[in-house]
Amino acid sequence: MDGFDWNRTLREQCEFHWDHQVRDRLAGLTDDEYGWSPGPDGWSVRPRGTSPTPMAGGSGEFTIDFTYPEPVPAPFTTIAWRLGHVIVGVLGERNARYFEGPAVSYPDFDYPDSAARSLALLDEFYARWIRGVRDLDTEGLTSACGEPGFEASPMADLVLHIHRELIHHLSEVCLLRDLYLHEKGATR
Repeated sequence: MDGFDWNRTLREQCEFHWDHQVRDRLAGLTDDEYGWSPGPDGWSVRPRGTSPTPMAGGSGEFTIDFTYPEPVPAPFTTIAWRLGHVIVGVLGERNARYFEGPAVSYPDFDYPDSAARSLALLDEFYARWIRGVRDLDTEGLTSACGEPGFEASPMADLVLHIHRELIHHLSEVCLLRDLYLHEKGATR
């Protein structure tokens, strides 16, 4: 399709979800919701030294629960953990690799101590990602990206993968907010 704007199509997949289905649903996230787990032994972001896992990662006062290899079944994860995963593992590492973002990794990240700080970081990392994608031309989208697991794949494949990850995990966060409301009898 000569003249078709593949970049716009790729971005709109994610931008529509962000603008119309997710970001407004995250507004007003409380610290209680952020760390709440509907089941026992869930993984979360916790004050340093309080993690029940042997490999808690983080460089600051808060760490993210982690074990490798991941247990089967995988532990339930809180909103705090899921947002940490999206910020660091989904967006942060790719922003650093492709879009001149700061270097981040699970062991070295300064995990947020609050819902507000986590959402501010999510907004920042998402904005960098979507700007970076917007700046990709046809050559940038069709060239092999070299991403581990996607070494020979075009960058467009990685963009679609990251967008699937965002849609998947941020939808889980929205569901956890709904569960919290019903469990706690709270209102938004």
